Amino acid sequence: MPILRQVPGFVAYYWVDAGEGVMVSTGVFEDQAGAEESTMRAADFVRANLASLLPNPPQVAAGQVVAAG
Repeated sequence: MPILRQVPGFVAYYWVDAGEGVMVSTGVFEDQAGAEESTMRAADFVRANLASLLPNPPQVAAGQVVAAG
């Protein structure tokens, strides 16, 4: 998403269709400040553009990357 690419520290973004109406998105940022900024921007975007299409409100979780390949 262009909105997230503009956030300082942006590294990557993934959107996964997990099936049965479940979607999972993952943003990777160099630091927590970037991750928090992206969450605020994404929430604003969802409220303004997608809220009426979503049966349930998005859930947000955060954590450190502990392994990568």
